[in-house]
Amino acid sequence: MTMLKTEYQLTLPRGYVDSKGDLHKECTMRLATAGDEIQPMRDPRVQQNPGYLSVILLSRVLIRLGTLDAINTQVIENLFSADFAFLQETYNRINHKDGLGVPVVCPQCEHSFDTELSFSGE
Repeated sequence: MTMLKTEYQLTLPRGYVDSKGDLHKECTMRLATAGDEIQPMRDPRVQQNPGYLSVILLSRVLIRLGTLDAINTQVIENLFSADFAFLQETYNRINHKDGLGVPVVCPQCEHSFDTELSFSGE
């Protein structure tokens, strides 16, 4: 039985600098739920500026960032742009995959690894 991977350990390219000057680079992102993607649509900040959706989504699915006690929209807004882009790309990759990860074994060296099974016809 294959277990679904729901959390991903990441390292930010630059890292978040908190108000004390401490750098936080290690983080954990979880898979988004339907609620994570639907509920922010009611937020007035998203209604005023649809681009703010990414800020809210990331604040909901980033469950750990270094030793911070809480991750909120203010933390996401204060990320360096490289880290924000990295998290957006990671969010899209893990939540909107075209294919499925499948465990395989190399017939020559018998090395086990996961590969992606794509249904896009590529």
